[in-house]
Amino acid sequence: MESIGERGTTIQEFYRGASVLITGETGFMGKVLVEKLLRSCPHLSSVYLLVRSKKGKDAESRLDDLFNDPLFGNLQDQMPKFRHKVTAISGDCSMPGLGLIPSDRNLLTEEVSFVFHGAATVRFDEKLRIAMGTNVAGTENVLELAHDMKKLKAVIHISTAYCNCHLQEIQEKFYSYPLTYQKLSAFMDGVNDKMVDAITPHLLGEWPNTYAFTKAMAEDLVRDKGLGLPIGVFRPAIVVATRDEPVSGWIDNLYGPTGVVVGAATGLIKTLHGDAGVNADIVPVDMAVNAVIVSAWEVANKPRAHTADEIPLYNYVSSVQKPLTWGQFMDKVSRYGIHVPTVRTVWCYSFTLNKHRSLHLMYVLFLHFLPAFIIDGVTMLFGNKPKLVKIYKKINKFCSVLSYFGNREWKFTNNNIQGLWEKLNENDKKLFDFDIDGLDWDNYFYKYVRGIRIYLMKDDLSTVPQGLARQKRYINIL
Repeated sequence: MESIGERGTTIQEFYRGASVLITGETGFMGKVLVEKLLRSCPHLSSVYLLVRSKKGKDAESRLDDLFNDPLFGNLQDQMPKFRHKVTAISGDCSMPGLGLIPSDRNLLTEEVSFVFHGAATVRFDEKLRIAMGTNVAGTENVLELAHDMKKLKAVIHISTAYCNCHLQEIQEKFYSYPLTYQKLSAFMDGVNDKMVDAITPHLLGEWPNTYAFTKAMAEDLVRDKGLGLPIGVFRPAIVVATRDEPVSGWIDNLYGPTGVVVGAATGLIKTLHGDAGVNADIVPVDMAVNAVIVSAWEVANKPRAHTADEIPLYNYVSSVQKPLTWGQFMDKVSRYGIHVPTVRTVWCYSFTLNKHRSLHLMYVLFLHFLPAFIIDGVTMLFGNKPKLVKIYKKINKFCSVLSYFGNREWKFTNNNIQGLWEKLNENDKKLFDFDIDGLDWDNYFYKYVRGIRIYLMKDDLSTVPQGLARQKRYINIL
């Protein structure tokens, strides 16, 4: 890494001396974004992180927890004093004015040049009012602040490729909806929580969950409230573990397919309702973050948007250039995972994707719940508390949510992403690589399964021999 006085690449120089505001920095993509900006853009002046108090911890305490993550190990080695650039701003996206005190608001409006808005509730089954408060009202609050920023160069709203999942073809453009965010907000302001919960299925319409629905409403808001701002919308597909940076295979959550991988690896999940021939639109988080950082550069070099058509949207997906089916996904997980089984297994690996729901339900009955009832029954006989049936109820709910995405396929376009890549010079292509064409799936899954073992299951590779021996015992029992 060059010293602060040396000239960097085009993207590095673009961020020289700039101050950045990030929301959602304690989330999966947010953590990687913070780390990448600090490590690869060493000329940044300041990074402001909007942090809300949670579980009795104030903003500073949560920042300490953030930087204790192994993700930041390389950064701490390369830039031991990086913390002086980072400021925790106490606030809450869902509160009016972001819950900022006047002095903090003044600081942000006077100093910030770039805003990366990633704060969101990502629970698929979140209550609609809560999801609206964070995903829609939160976005409105951020944009209101952005309009007052005197040095603003770019705002990137991080959405999702699946906010328009009710459509089969998803282009890099805004879509109109039967219900606008204004009408929905006005309706919800006039009714109580019980009424909102009762009418939620009707409001969702063709959307499968409150997450996708409210992210669509947030885009509807950006199309309106983003006018006059240098703003872009970034839509990543299913974001999974890092490919290379700052360490390969890093992941900190069980969302989406990673939860299935962990469940299958431990011997708990035997079946999933999914079509093996359907595309699994996954993207490594470090590559997605690189694209986010570079998209701000392009947005800043465009005229401010005065019509919705002038706001650039970026579909960051893998299916256009490097399609991978769910069947191939699980095959590669098995191929590379079989050599590094965890010691935290309850049974041997045996997993099937069932396209037909009736067959899947039969598997659930005989391979999940029947053994669970038997084991819980024996457990109770010995005076212990049964827990396996309860676990499988949670697993079943989790898998049911995923089945929507495992049985459908979307046709995405990503011309803006591909065009963005072509604008980079060779040095920036190396430093901020987001080229899906260059993604080697076999190499990636080799790292992915090891990362899950190390970072999620907290099972170091030194225990691989014990894991192999455990798998052998299970097979001998069979």
